[in-house]
Amino acid sequence: MVDVVRTAGAPTPGAGEIFQILRDGTARTKAELAAITGLARSTVSTRVDALLAAELVAPAGEAASTGGRPPARIAFNPRAGVILAIDLGATHATVAVADLAGHLLATRTRTQDIAEGPEVVLDAVIAEGLSLLESADGGADRLVGIGIGVPGPVEHETGRPTNPPIMPGWDRFDIPGHVQRLCDVPVLVDNDVNILALGEQALSWPAVDDLVFVKVSTGIGSGIISGGALQRGAQGSAGDMGHVQVPYSRDSPRPPEDERDLEAVASGTAIAAELRAQGIDAAGSTEVVELVRAGNAAAIAATRQAGREVGEVLATVVNLLNPSIIVIGGSISRAGEHLLAGVREVVYRRSIPLATQHLGIVQSRAGSTAGVLGAAIMVTQLVLSPAAVEARTARG
Repeated sequence: MVDVVRTAGAPTPGAGEIFQILRDGTARTKAELAAITGLARSTVSTRVDALLAAELVAPAGEAASTGGRPPARIAFNPRAGVILAIDLGATHATVAVADLAGHLLATRTRTQDIAEGPEVVLDAVIAEGLSLLESADGGADRLVGIGIGVPGPVEHETGRPTNPPIMPGWDRFDIPGHVQRLCDVPVLVDNDVNILALGEQALSWPAVDDLVFVKVSTGIGSGIISGGALQRGAQGSAGDMGHVQVPYSRDSPRPPEDERDLEAVASGTAIAAELRAQGIDAAGSTEVVELVRAGNAAAIAATRQAGREVGEVLATVVNLLNPSIIVIGGSISRAGEHLLAGVREVVYRRSIPLATQHLGIVQSRAGSTAGVLGAAIMVTQLVLSPAAVEARTARG
């Protein structure tokens, strides 16, 4: 919820600002909204009538009467529109339909090779999404936006991937422009770790304003939520932990001259390479997780050391950003506590006490729907902003 309080000389809150008060789902009367905003009741009534006409709010029964006719209450109407949310991975795509409160109405996951290229992949997932929308909600006429997460760096302002290492043919491709040929609604695109951070916060840590989500899988990346807002940086590359050089540590088995990025020493790909060097058959992240779960001592040791390497970088992040929670996700995190144990071992030792006294380092709880939930939240932040609500109510 956004509080709307009038200050001297400030513009009069419009329908968009009043709507922000109602986004928490609590039903309120016009008199209560007038008290919160300091506006005249007649002004509030005009704003609320515009929101009712736009179907963004709806009647929600009557409040208790203090004499005379009971006052009517109104509340946010999350079914005033729907969002198509898409989480693209290297070999899969999850598609979901969500309401304006971010509740998932239907989800579907399909095998999809990102290397098939943008036109093939996007056409397939949008067709899947429209089919899901038809079965879940009766049609696309109430679609207000599409959110897409991709497994690579994204220039958020344009929605174009930039040199994505596992997405051949996608570099600088105009994802929003292509999708809007099929669906004429706003299309937002972001890195998959950013939408995972949004989804994880919404599902597991809604009261936490400072959170870092770290994905350890084929690659390594992080999504940063600071002060309650996702931090993308100037061009959208904030959180790219995987390309941070790991500081030398006397505790590391690597020699001092072994200067590599975090992704090169601690990703699922790197752990698998280390195991192969020891004569153990491990093609990638999947095999690493299977070996750890089977109790293979070498795999357990390599995974814990990978956690320590991740911790070396995260210790600096903790000192700089002072998060309340660090969430570790991605395929390697599913190997159990070994990765987290290595992360905790280093972070708690190398970060300053003030930054770690209440810091939690936990495994992801959100599950397979975190990405599409985050993509849906990303869209609601745009289409339910005060400016967007003002524009919708102006259209009548």
